[in-house]
Amino acid sequence: MTVLETPTGRLLGSWPAGSPEWHAARATRLGGSDMAAVLGRSPWVSPYRLWHLKAGLVTDSETTDAQSRGHYLEDGIRRWWADQNPEYEVVTGGTYTHAERDYQLANPDGLIVKDGTVIGVLEIKTDGQDDAETWGHSGTDEIPLYYRTQIQWYMDTLGLPVAHVAVLTARLEFRHYTVRHDDTAGAILRFRAEEFLDSLMFQTPPNFDGAKNTYETVRQLHPRINGGDVELTYAEAAAYCSAKNALKQAEEREQYERTVLADRMGDAKRARYLGITIANRQSRGDGDPYLVAGRKLPNMPAPTNTQDQQEEAA
Repeated sequence: MTVLETPTGRLLGSWPAGSPEWHAARATRLGGSDMAAVLGRSPWVSPYRLWHLKAGLVTDSETTDAQSRGHYLEDGIRRWWADQNPEYEVVTGGTYTHAERDYQLANPDGLIVKDGTVIGVLEIKTDGQDDAETWGHSGTDEIPLYYRTQIQWYMDTLGLPVAHVAVLTARLEFRHYTVRHDDTAGAILRFRAEEFLDSLMFQTPPNFDGAKNTYETVRQLHPRINGGDVELTYAEAAAYCSAKNALKQAEEREQYERTVLADRMGDAKRARYLGITIANRQSRGDGDPYLVAGRKLPNMPAPTNTQDQQEEAA
């Protein structure tokens, strides 16, 4: 396997993902997916969880089905992109740091070579949900913010001006996107990375947030039950009780609105508003149909009396 140097990248090695060497290289450095977590853009790892992972206080989760799927499909997607772009050579990427900033780590899926020179990054993704609201049209630079953060970090680490993204959607459709390096984005990412590393040095974890994996991290930090009580303040008790009661009220309201909408839909398949799918009716086997909310529902304030009257008049 050929591995080339990049303008500002320093090659550490080339190891299988999840190997001891791979983990060791990442232990004290920040990679592209780490930076998405630092900025709160990762749907899988919160800033709080990342901090405790880097501090060595919790261990990483097992590989998910989606990650395994992406691993097995990666080579085929890479070969598809190479076949569509025969003017370039695609070389498997290794693990790199920035030549001057050792904390910057890049693990590109591939490097794009022309006339013996590395000119760009190739990133390979599988999209299990095929979310048209986060992936734009093929050929544009409209990719999810999580991946954009990761790719900007890679380009900034390696000193490369462009990244090509090859995607296989849930509909088994190949798409490609082109993202250019942004100097301002690179500077912001470096600032936030150094700020995060400083917080590790001074043992100051990020604040709690509403992410499920933040809660799972706290569970890992306290694995035993030794008995005894904790006396809460009024504010602590009231905050939890009000949140739980608000959740119960919200669930009851959602159940009511789901019933109303199911009745309104009758035998229809979808409920839509201005081209947006609000809900679908589905069934399992011979069971009665049930309602499933659409993905990424718009944030719509409750209608006023005037809006109701205008729609009825229309």
